[in-house]
Amino acid sequence: MLGMVGLGAVGVAMGARAQSGVNRALGPVSSRISGFVPAAGGFRFYSVVDSVKPVDPARYRLTVGGLVEHPRSFGFADLQALPQTRLTETFHCVTGWTVPQVAWAGVALPDLLDAVGVRPGARGVRFTSFDGAYTEALTLEQARRRDVIIATSMLGGPVSHEHGGPVRMYVSQMYGYKSTKWLGGIELVDTVKPGYWETRGYDVDAWIGRSNGYTS
Repeated sequence: MLGMVGLGAVGVAMGARAQSGVNRALGPVSSRISGFVPAAGGFRFYSVVDSVKPVDPARYRLTVGGLVEHPRSFGFADLQALPQTRLTETFHCVTGWTVPQVAWAGVALPDLLDAVGVRPGARGVRFTSFDGAYTEALTLEQARRRDVIIATSMLGGPVSHEHGGPVRMYVSQMYGYKSTKWLGGIELVDTVKPGYWETRGYDVDAWIGRSNGYTS
């Protein structure tokens, strides 16, 4: 089911301070969030565009460039051939809902960065979605964490299209908007710029419990 919903309507159990801050930041753009609400599983699926065309894993490409020694385009099989990382963590959405014990697998971002080589002067990593609209970013220090992965599997199987597959980011210790769905590009940059939601009021450093009006 694809519907247009405001962020205030889909938030559950969110602190009043955080919810009101997000509402003020979003204003009229909240009407452009599309919500995919599944029957089970605990996830609520959001997109900032009306629709995203599915991509077959056999045709998938991840372009990695910018301040790297070896710019490269990775296919799905290429990502699976790199060292694999597995972790099980609770997924936290900034609107308040969580899904405990989600199993993730894929390439730890530090391993991908080592594969392409980071050039001097790089200070951050920019992520783009093949939805054509969504962007996100991490500092290079954040991107070097072992619990930041390019996920090719979740919940014991492929990453579904609704979950942002065939490949998406998962940034373990930050709220879900940092975990870019429908990942299409990674760029090493000299300046970290706010992503899609940061330009609309979200915190750039989205640490769980320590940002966006939440306090641990």
